[in-house]
Amino acid sequence: MMPELPEVENIVSCIRNILVNRIILYTIIKNDRLRWCIPFEIKQLFNVRVFNVYRRGKYIILKLYSGYIIIHLGMTGVFSLLFNKLNFGKHDCLDLILDNNMIIRYSDCRKFGFWLWFNKEDKNFFLDKLGPEPLSENFNCNYLYNLTRLRKISIKSFLMNSKFVAGIGNIYANESLFQSGIIPTRLSMNINFNECVNLVNSIKKILSIAIKHNGTTIKNFKQINGKLGEFSKYLKVYGRKNKLCKKCNNLLIYIRQNQRSSFFCKFCQS
Repeated sequence: MMPELPEVENIVSCIRNILVNRIILYTIIKNDRLRWCIPFEIKQLFNVRVFNVYRRGKYIILKLYSGYIIIHLGMTGVFSLLFNKLNFGKHDCLDLILDNNMIIRYSDCRKFGFWLWFNKEDKNFFLDKLGPEPLSENFNCNYLYNLTRLRKISIKSFLMNSKFVAGIGNIYANESLFQSGIIPTRLSMNINFNECVNLVNSIKKILSIAIKHNGTTIKNFKQINGKLGEFSKYLKVYGRKNKLCKKCNNLLIYIRQNQRSSFFCKFCQS
C-alpha cells in the first residue's frame, strides 16, 4: 500500500518535531539507488539547519537554507529514529546525522521511493502541478462541481488524480465515495451539485478521522516510532472483498478500475 495523505501527514508531524531548527551535520548513504539516485547535494549536506518540514500531497518537504529536499515514500519507505549509530540493515538507505546525537534513518525494501534536491530558484515539476489540498478551503463543492462538468472519467479516477486534488489515494477514495453514497464508476460529469457537497464533506471527514488515528496500516506502513496506523479498524468498504456491507448487510462488490481495487455497495451507492 502506498502511503496516502493521512499517513504522510502523521509522518511529517513526527519528523517536524525532531528536525525543525536542528542541524544536519552530515548524511551517510548506504544505498542511493532508489527510484532515482540520491543527488549529490543530499550526499554532501554539511552543517545545514532545517527550517521547516511540511507536506504537499503525498510528498514530504524539508526546507533548508539553500534549497529543499522532496521525499516520496513510494510503496514501502519508512523512517526510524535512532539514538546511536547502528549497522545498516538490508533495506536501509540513508541516515541524517543530527547535532543532538539523534539519527533519522530512511529504509525502503522495494526502492520505489525517492529523495530529490531542488534549489530555491528551481521550478518544481512535482509540486507545481498538484491540485488543492483536500482539507483546505480551496477544495470545496463549487470547485469540485465546476471541474467535473466536462470530465468523462469515473469519479474515483477523478479523486485519485493529483492534478485535480492532492493526496487522495485508493483507500480514502473508496471510503469517501461510500460515505457519500456515490458509486465509484459514475462519470464525474454526472455528479450533481448536492452530491458534490456530500462528497467534499465526506472526504474532509474521512481524512480528518484517519489522521487522528495515525492513518491506515494494511501491510508496511508504520510511524517513525514504530506505531501502526489504526484507521484500518474503521474501514467500511476498502479491503472487504466478499464481506457484508456494514450499513445494509448486503454483499459488497469488488471490481478493478484502472488497475486499482474498488469496493462498493450497490444498494448504498448509486
